[in-house]
Amino acid sequence: MARRSPNSNRPRRPSSTPAKRKGIPLTPLAQKMLQDLQLAGKAERTHESYLRSVRKFAQWLDKSPDQASEDDLRRYLLFIKNDQHWEANSLKVAYSGLKFFYRHTCPRDWLTLSKLRVPKQLKLPAVLAIPEVDQLIGAIRKPVMKCFFWVVYSLGLRLQEALHLQVSDIDSKRMLVHVRRGKGHKDRLVPLTQKTLEMLRAHWLTHRHPQWLFPCEGRNHKQAPTASRPMAAKTVQDCIAKVVDELGWSQRGISTHTLRHSYATHLLEAGVNLRQIQKYLGHSSLMSTTIYLHLTTVGEEVAVAKINALMNDRRGSDHV
Repeated sequence: MARRSPNSNRPRRPSSTPAKRKGIPLTPLAQKMLQDLQLAGKAERTHESYLRSVRKFAQWLDKSPDQASEDDLRRYLLFIKNDQHWEANSLKVAYSGLKFFYRHTCPRDWLTLSKLRVPKQLKLPAVLAIPEVDQLIGAIRKPVMKCFFWVVYSLGLRLQEALHLQVSDIDSKRMLVHVRRGKGHKDRLVPLTQKTLEMLRAHWLTHRHPQWLFPCEGRNHKQAPTASRPMAAKTVQDCIAKVVDELGWSQRGISTHTLRHSYATHLLEAGVNLRQIQKYLGHSSLMSTTIYLHLTTVGEEVAVAKINALMNDRRGSDHV
């Protein structure tokens, strides 16, 4: 797979405009918030989630959010927390979106904004054992999806990172993959295995798209060679949901992201340093990576063996 030179005209990924988002006209207030989010350097997915948070508040309020009072905000926040019982992650997104709106787009000097906190919860993610990963990917019938899910697992990628992989991101000389604009707009390099390289090469030959590794196939499944965008996230999500259901694993909370969790856990079990795993996953903080310590017993087994060796093989202590 040939690499493009650094000076080549790399096609830019499509970006949202302030006037529209996915073809839906935005109100002037929403346009202003979107502009503020762009100026703040927030990722596109953050744009969507923050705008959605403010939109939900406006729907509940039944009026424009710039007409809300601090008491309106307090009542809404208590409603979604105590009456709707939103989960911690959903509350965190709602709090962040509303905070941003009332601090940047429609500034308000409200004490409530500084009080918003979501209790930290240690919710362990679902993880597949190595044979289960093989079983899952083996159950996928469509070659493009089989390749896609293997790439997600073998590189430890997030869904959007995998979807936006480009031909020029593959460095077959150094056996590295350049993951661009990951979470927080951070780039990183991830080791590329020979098996993954061979699968990507074989898959690319089926469409030969000059930019995308996983181009959108279109409704007739023939548009991949000339596609203007990568494969849709919904296509991937529908595929894994169907396979998980067929395997009888529907109650285990398995998604595409489970393969990323499994990658990290399997690296840890194989003895890869936690700092190195942090680097490969693109985590800003080591604390995000330490959750995988709770998902494996390998470290504990090694520790117990060392303690036994230390305490049991002691000379001159038979009198104890």
